[in-house]
Amino acid sequence: MTLSSHTRLFVTGATGQLGRLVIQDLLRTVPAAQVVAGVRDAGSEGARKLAGLGVEVRTADYARPDTLATAFEGIERLLLISSSEVGQRAVQHQNVIAAAKAAGVRLIAYTSLLRADTSPLALAEEHRATEAMLAASGVPHVLLRNGWYTENYAASIPPALAHGVFLGSAGEGQIASAARADYAAAASIALTAETDQGGRIYELAGDEAYTLSDFAKLISQSSGKPVAYRNLPEAEFKAALIGAGLPDAFAGLLANSDAGAEKGALFDDGRQLSALIGRPTTSTSSVIEAALKG
Repeated sequence: MTLSSHTRLFVTGATGQLGRLVIQDLLRTVPAAQVVAGVRDAGSEGARKLAGLGVEVRTADYARPDTLATAFEGIERLLLISSSEVGQRAVQHQNVIAAAKAAGVRLIAYTSLLRADTSPLALAEEHRATEAMLAASGVPHVLLRNGWYTENYAASIPPALAHGVFLGSAGEGQIASAARADYAAAASIALTAETDQGGRIYELAGDEAYTLSDFAKLISQSSGKPVAYRNLPEAEFKAALIGAGLPDAFAGLLANSDAGAEKGALFDDGRQLSALIGRPTTSTSSVIEAALKG
């Protein structure tokens, strides 16, 4: 499946945190004329910034199949970044897959979850459903089973510094996370690979693993301020997240993911991510230091 100068690549959710990084990574090796950014609102500031990079911007709303039918015209390879609307993902992803098949897309790369087929995480359910939809579609596809983003934990650094405590429910579970940019690089490579990616499954995780106690210590070392890890039962951690302003459903998923981490759901030592991107994954301490710099 050779990437010719006429092959058009489509990135869905292109204004999102991962999508923006994938677009930037693609432009290091692919002419902007070959890249199409799919966005929910073509008039948004994020969409305008993408257009400023020279890529074509098309409206592609997962929840509006009519926009997808038009968006995928002339596209050969498509990156389906999983929807951020937990609970609506299965329906939205089916819309994308159906439209891609109808448009003649030749390869779909999908950002799934680490070991989605066996993961105990509640988050895995919709990913398993999407993987089954892809298999049933008959469209060649590659599964990018992403592990945890280090930024998910780095987002809790400000309250941890304010209170001197990093809360969680992962016990001493090992977490092999990686930076969002690492996963973006993997998606870019899978989308542009000269070798046939259809049928490939990549279990992607960071090179190094840590416990949340380790993570708290790294925050202390980088900030110079004492931060201790406090482990809570899953229900209490969910309540704390709700108290911090998170919606009930999202707080429940985060707490469930921590509880799963204690059982090894966020650990993998296969190093497939660093092998795919051709470099070590970004260190945990680097992500923490970047977060502290704001």
